[in-house]
Amino acid sequence: MKTPKALAVVALVALTVPAAAQDWDCDDAGNLPQQGMNWCAYQDWQRADRALNAAWPLVVDAMNAADAFAAESFPEQANGHDSLLKAQRAWITYRDGQCTAEGARFAGGSLRPLIENFCKAALTRKRTEELLLMLEEG
Repeated sequence: MKTPKALAVVALVALTVPAAAQDWDCDDAGNLPQQGMNWCAYQDWQRADRALNAAWPLVVDAMNAADAFAAESFPEQANGHDSLLKAQRAWITYRDGQCTAEGARFAGGSLRPLIENFCKAALTRKRTEELLLMLEEG
């Protein structure tokens, strides 16, 4: 079960997303010109990234608490924070490389930003879910 605090943070991020600066209706992105679809895909990625950034400090705090607990009896195992940070840095490198590779099929075309931003949004949402799972009680 997700902690109430984690759910509240995710809900708050979803509700505080600023309105679109353009006149693009992202709820009907399939009927937009390519520029509008690209813009909507970028906005979607930014929403996903804000949710990840809201979850991150909660997971870091939980990992620090776990490290503190482990340090009392198993100091050699109190390395969760360092492992989490290493994994997150590797994940960012993976996400960016994977999405650039997916977009490469459309090099020089106006579809490339759509593909890359769609990929980044999807992978970021998945990573946020993975991080939030770390907050669940065992």
